[in-house]
Amino acid sequence: MLTGPARATATIPPVRFQRFLVTGGAGFIGSHLVDRLLAAGAQVVVVDEFNDYYDPAIKRANVAPHLASERYTLVEADIRDRARMQALAREHAPEVVIHLAARAGVRPSVEDPYLYQTTNVEGTLNMLDAARRAGVKRFVFGSSSSVYGVNDKVPFAERDPILRAASPYAATKVAGEALCSSFTHLYDMPSVSLRFFTVFGPRQRPDLAIRKFAELLRAGHGIQLYGDGSSSRDYTYVGDIVDGIVAAAELDSTGHEIFNLGNSTPTTLLELVRTIEDVLGVTAKIEWLPTQPGDVPRTFADLEKSRARLGYEPKTSLRDGIVEMVRWLDARATA
Repeated sequence: MLTGPARATATIPPVRFQRFLVTGGAGFIGSHLVDRLLAAGAQVVVVDEFNDYYDPAIKRANVAPHLASERYTLVEADIRDRARMQALAREHAPEVVIHLAARAGVRPSVEDPYLYQTTNVEGTLNMLDAARRAGVKRFVFGSSSSVYGVNDKVPFAERDPILRAASPYAATKVAGEALCSSFTHLYDMPSVSLRFFTVFGPRQRPDLAIRKFAELLRAGHGIQLYGDGSSSRDYTYVGDIVDGIVAAAELDSTGHEIFNLGNSTPTTLLELVRTIEDVLGVTAKIEWLPTQPGDVPRTFADLEKSRARLGYEPKTSLRDGIVEMVRWLDARATA
């Protein structure tokens, strides 16, 4: 039985800008961001490839409510198509580009680093070039806590070195941040890189831990855990991440800025499983497996800069976020 409160629905304030281009806007974080932007009265163009990394029908369901809005345009295209991206930016003249499209996942990047390089690095370069040619006022890049790699210092702060990437995925995000910085320096196009820390919540990708564990346990199956259960992650609710993205898009800045968007409350893998057990009212059968290549032992966000410059303050605890996610899974099962 679920015992946590539903996340309150607040009145959505208007946004500073009115025309947005969001890449990856059919995905997990992107579709939640589009919810917010449309509710705030903005015009939104979404670019998404609908690739088969996971079932494209999931993304189709994410965008279905958006298609009814006259302020929403969906473009099915690949960010690796440079000419198409430049044409789209010219045609729609966005004030802000929020670039979330990427090949995600640490372990798959170990198997196919070339795919990650072409999508995450070349694709980001294409979006930056299209944005600066179209005279975009802000460029927001979805980076990752993975850039910190095997970082011995905690919590992770934006000023920490990021040259110890533990996977090709992490390395592509480091490269993306560097490209943003260079374009801002060369073309005076303000940009922001946002380092997301293990985002979870409704619409989460089916391969990510919290959703995968919840679905397996609800169905009476066991789960596999890598390592000894002591690795920790700074799990961050998607609604809090969207708050940070919108604040970054409205940031009054002329340079390139980097911000952590996390919860600043690390949770071990075993603690995570115990929380899911508690929410579902079940006991997990666990199969322990060796640590996987590319995994890092912990993530932990220092939020001092994000609080000061963005007014960012995470509101949703891990347990309450899992409650919301399970409610969403229940609703999908009965739809």
